[in-house]
Amino acid sequence: MIRLVAIQVALFLLPFAVWAIVAKFRGSDGDLLEVEARAPLAKLAAIGFVLTIVAFLVLAAFDGGSVSGTYVPDRFENGRIVPGHID
Repeated sequence: MIRLVAIQVALFLLPFAVWAIVAKFRGSDGDLLEVEARAPLAKLAAIGFVLTIVAFLVLAAFDGGSVSGTYVPDRFENGRIVPGHID
């Protein structure tokens, strides 16, 4: 679960990072605070939001979980836990 949240956060922050890198290498002579002051925050946030939604949709479409069958829960056998599965 943490991996999925980390991926979504990284995808949201990706446009901000790309914009900062491009702005810095474009030859802006100011410091980082001046670069941040000129950032189009609303556009970058919208792009990050779209990337996050697309990632959620792709994850839902290609999850690969079985939608049919009977779920067999975890159980103990001979002192060991047998993981649950779908038959």
